[in-house]
Amino acid sequence: MTKKFIRILLVEDNEGDVRLTREALRESQIQHQLYVVENGVEALEFLNSKRGMFQEGRPDIILLDLNLPEKDGREVLQEIKVDQDLRRIPVIVLTTSNDEQDILTSYDLHANCYISKPIDIRTFQSVVQQIEQFWFSIVRLPSHNVM
Repeated sequence: MTKKFIRILLVEDNEGDVRLTREALRESQIQHQLYVVENGVEALEFLNSKRGMFQEGRPDIILLDLNLPEKDGREVLQEIKVDQDLRRIPVIVLTTSNDEQDILTSYDLHANCYISKPIDIRTFQSVVQQIEQFWFSIVRLPSHNVM
């Protein structure tokens, strides 16, 4: 069952990848709001600022790069997944790393999935569209009203 409106938080410091993600989502048939932050500190500030208005702007899903300035994606993932209010938000690690230790660490920190970014532009856009198809058309996401 598809939700009518999806909020996506993209935590990404590479402007090219942000642009490609926007373009892939723009072609989407699913109505969405894309929030973009450039580092881990901004991601946690964004999530904490939304606590008082979850119905208005809490993301339904987080696309998280691992290699971020200030606070890396591993630290962000760890803070999200130990937080009582945030841990149910699915976090998709979307990163250039193919390192086995990064994969293991991400799953140990309860990432919902780990995807290595393809280098090819068309493949990258296809991956984003497949993420959208799976997470927003097939998967049932929790309601924000349930604690």
